Amino acid sequence: MTIQDKFHGTGAALITPFTADNKIDFKSLERLVNHVINGGVDFLVVFGTTGEPVTMDEGEKKAVLDFICEKNTKKLPMIVGCGGNNTSEIADKAAKIDTRFDAILSVVPYYNKPNQRGMFQHYKTVSEASALPVIAYNVPGRTGCNMEANTTIKIAHELPNVIGIKEASPSVEQFTYIKKDVPDDFMVISGDDSIVVPHMSLGAWGAISVTANAMPKLYSDMIRLCIANKYDEALKIHLKLIEFTDSLFTEGSPAGVKAALSIMGIIDNNLRLPLVPVTDKHHEYITRLINDLQK
Repeated sequence: MTIQDKFHGTGAALITPFTADNKIDFKSLERLVNHVINGGVDFLVVFGTTGEPVTMDEGEKKAVLDFICEKNTKKLPMIVGCGGNNTSEIADKAAKIDTRFDAILSVVPYYNKPNQRGMFQHYKTVSEASALPVIAYNVPGRTGCNMEANTTIKIAHELPNVIGIKEASPSVEQFTYIKKDVPDDFMVISGDDSIVVPHMSLGAWGAISVTANAMPKLYSDMIRLCIANKYDEALKIHLKLIEFTDSLFTEGSPAGVKAALSIMGIIDNNLRLPLVPVTDKHHEYITRLINDLQK
């Protein structure tokens, strides 16, 4: 099995449950890990944006990583987030991530707004320092800057330790141009749940999904149908999920998916500031959507 084979399908971008007094809720985290594994996801993604890692100290992060490794009873492949806007710091951290994990997910640097040359040099530095393969992560809605297709293509051809990208720009055209010119073994992974079926039809390797926290079976079934070229059947699931998926982002993520998971009895609905729970009105809306999906 190649490293790319490990990530063919659905990755759940795990949330981090918190208690009412703002501590890590390990009982809820165990329920969540079991929920997504039993739901059929193909790999786990820890400390993506959805996991709120920027609000956690290093001791908490280590405890969460150790716990998930222990509870990953089916030994699914695991990706760990290692990103930021201080290149030397991220390179140092990447060099120290241990081999219990299969790859790191490293976001385009935010706030600094590097140009395209700066983005390339950032990934060159991080990938050369990392003991594990690197998956880049382009999410301009959060970082404030877009890594253009030509930069991703340059990375794919020139940085051998960068094995793929989670592409979460809203542009299907950009996704298409990336797929057109990257090597066949460079993974282009969908990072936008609302357009995942179009991405899969363009050759996405799979998806890293927020929705899969709450609806792992439906989401994983949809991706497997896409991989099997059964797009008529996949589209039915996509259309069934789309309103629920969009509801998870209307008042910010992971606020939406944490509301959904709390409604489902998997976690308590707690976030760390500056994030806050969804409004009561939106909570009621998500509840109705879940009830419809579970009929």
